[in-house]
Amino acid sequence: MPTVTKKDLIDRIADQTGQKRVVVKSTVQKFLDEVILELGKGNRLEFRDFGVFELRERQPRVAQNPKTLEPVEVPAKKVVKFKVGRRMQQSLDDDESTDDAKAQVERIRVRRPS
Repeated sequence: MPTVTKKDLIDRIADQTGQKRVVVKSTVQKFLDEVILELGKGNRLEFRDFGVFELRERQPRVAQNPKTLEPVEVPAKKVVKFKVGRRMQQSLDDDESTDDAKAQVERIRVRRPS
């Protein structure tokens, strides 16, 4: 399974929207910065049909070092939980999800004002 980077997404969005790459890069980075900021504040982020990001607190626990088999104290920590939204879940369940995604992009491209 190939890895898609932020650069790949920026290039793809710039091509699809006709926007300059620097504008798209700035917008995507600002969006990611805002997601990080809101999660850092402990807020829940909900993107309809895409999914929900929320912060969870993991309890401290005792784990085991796999090499020495000695018990190791693992402190409590915050983790980000992501719950998949309806449209994403349908896309993941569909065998034709790439065709659906391309059709969705085409519909968006057609609606875009010049």
